[in-house]
This record gives sequence, structure tokens and C-alpha cells, in this order.
Amino acid sequence: MPERFRPAHDAALALADGRVFRGKGFGAGTDASGEAVFTTTMTGYQEVCTDPSFRGQIVCMTYPLIGNYGVNDEDNQSRNPWIAGLIVRELDHQPSNWRSTGEIDGYLRNAGIPGISGVDTRAFTRHIRSVGDTRAVLVRNAANASDEELSDRARHALLPGEQDVVGEVKGTDARTFGDGDGPHIVVIDCGVKRNIVRSLVKRGARVTVLPYGTPYAEVVALSPDGVVVSPGPGDPANLNDGLDVVEHLLADNRPYFGICLGHQLLARAIGARTSKLKFGHRGGNHPVRDEETGRVSITAQNHSYRVDDDTMPARDGWVVALRNLNDGSIEGIRHHDRPVMSVQFHPEAAPGPEDNGYLFDRFLETVARSAANG
Repeated sequence: MPERFRPAHDAALALADGRVFRGKGFGAGTDASGEAVFTTTMTGYQEVCTDPSFRGQIVCMTYPLIGNYGVNDEDNQSRNPWIAGLIVRELDHQPSNWRSTGEIDGYLRNAGIPGISGVDTRAFTRHIRSVGDTRAVLVRNAANASDEELSDRARHALLPGEQDVVGEVKGTDARTFGDGDGPHIVVIDCGVKRNIVRSLVKRGARVTVLPYGTPYAEVVALSPDGVVVSPGPGDPANLNDGLDVVEHLLADNRPYFGICLGHQLLARAIGARTSKLKFGHRGGNHPVRDEETGRVSITAQNHSYRVDDDTMPARDGWVVALRNLNDGSIEGIRHHDRPVMSVQFHPEAAPGPEDNGYLFDRFLETVARSAANG
């Protein structure tokens, strides 16, 4: 093994099942606990760090070199990083990119988030695929700690589904973006990414972002032409305030676009159930097929839960619109006649492929048709 891959083993990543990975700490000098997961995205580590859907998770980047193009303010997807910790194979301390304003080490240190490098991320990923996403701790000063002691700490880590993580990441007030004369779209912020708002604004929409938990009466008081419910972290089965808003939107037949968590809340609102995946879908290379056209696109994904196929309503016009070609899970729902659509993946990418930006066009076309029909 090359010497550059042999850091001092001063830090450790311990899993609840007893597996321990040792390496060199970076970022903040604090410890972290949460759910250990992996993402297969090859670039976009800064977007991963600032994706609110990663709240409460210690994230492994499967791509072996992280930090080589630095960090910059423009690539943040929200107001700050949300990951609990970062796991990498090789950390680059000398980024080379004209947009870079710093390195990932200092970026995480300033955010109070620890990292560990020198980990065999392939072995880690294969292990998680075997045992599933699991409780874990990232300990910075672990040189004198035994594997048994570290794993015992991991067994007491809290999972995102056991906490109000949406409450931690949502915005706190209403914000408006765009000054065009296009449709007025309200986005319910369960952990919204900036590129969702940008994707709507660049298509001419005026966007008002409201925090998750805003009562439905306050939503409709803004007279929105359509509503988007954003992605977010945690277990959708716990989000009854958001479910109430979606149920009212459906009752009013208002144009609706659910993204990731918004997709899962739509499924709950029409009587379906959700369940946790063994290991989530996270990365920028997940193939999804449109069930109507047969078109396959590559998608960006970040979620731990899915809609259970056998609980989807068999009548009332609801259909599975999109399917994941890796495991067959539901990736999108639509209605035959009503202005409602949802996707499990991230059409805004950031990071990931831009194959699915057309879904924002489709939603705004639905909004226009709905307005034309009164």
C-alpha cells in the first residue's frame, strides 16, 4: 500500500455490530454519532454535505479521492452542512480549481463536523450492503479506545428516524424568490435544496418557500398556482403535520409536485404506506424507467425509505409512473386526471445528472393547464 494511504490511526468509525474502521481524523475535533450510510456519487461532496436529507447520518463517499477541487460558496445547497460526519478513502489537502475558496478539511472544521480518512471505503460499503444502514459513532481521539468500547458507544447512537430531523433543517420563515410574471409556486420546506428553487425560478416561476408545519390556511392564503413539497430527512411515517397539508391540497385539486419526502407524503395521503430500505438509495447513478414511455434516465437519489408497492391504491386513478431498475421500487406516482405528480429521486440534481430537469417543465405545464381550466 502506498505511504500516502497510511495515515496515523488516531480516529475510528465504529458500527453497532462490532465492526471498527480506523483512520486519520480531519475536520472538527469533536465526535459524531448517527446512522452510517454510503453514497455512490463521484463528485459533489460539498453538495452532499449541505443536503438536509443527510441530517443525522455519517456519510461515506465511495469515490476514493475527496477534496481535490476544494469548496466554494456557490455549491452549498442550503444554509450550512448537515451531515453528522464524513468518511473518505483519500483526502486531498491541496485542491486545484479556479472556483475554490478553501479545502474540505477546514470547511468541516468550521462547521463543527468531524471526518475520517484512510478508511477502506470499499470494505465499508460492502459491509453496509450486507448488514444495512446502521448505528455508528465517529470518534476523533480513539487511539487508546478498544474496539469493544467503541462499538458499545455505537449501539447507543440515535437514528434520524428516531428524531425530529425535519424540524432541525427546515427554514424558520417565509422567503420569496424570482420576480417574473410566471406562476406563483409555494415550496413547503422540509429540507429544501437551493437548486429546486433555482430550477423553478429559471423557468419563470415566482417562488415562496414556507417552513414545514405551516398551516394549510396560511398556504392557500398566498393563492399559489401550484405547490411543491420538498425532500427532507427522517421517517415519513412521523410527519403528520406535512401529511395534513398534502391531504388538503389533494382535496382542493391544487397542482402538486412531491419530491422525495414530498413523494412519500403523497403516497401516505392516498392510503399507501412507507418502509425503510435495508440500505438507502444514495448517489448520482440510479436508473429509473418511465412506465408510460419506456424511457430510462439516470437519477440523483438520497433517501432511506420507499413507498410499499402492495399498499398503493388499485383504483381511483392513481398509477405508478416510474420504477427503479435496480430493485423495482416505486420512483414516481401520478394521477390519470388530477394535476398531481411525484418523484422519489432529485430532478434538481446537485450533485448528479441533469437528465430529469424536464420534470419541472412538466409540472409547470400542469400548473398552466390547471389555471386555463379554472
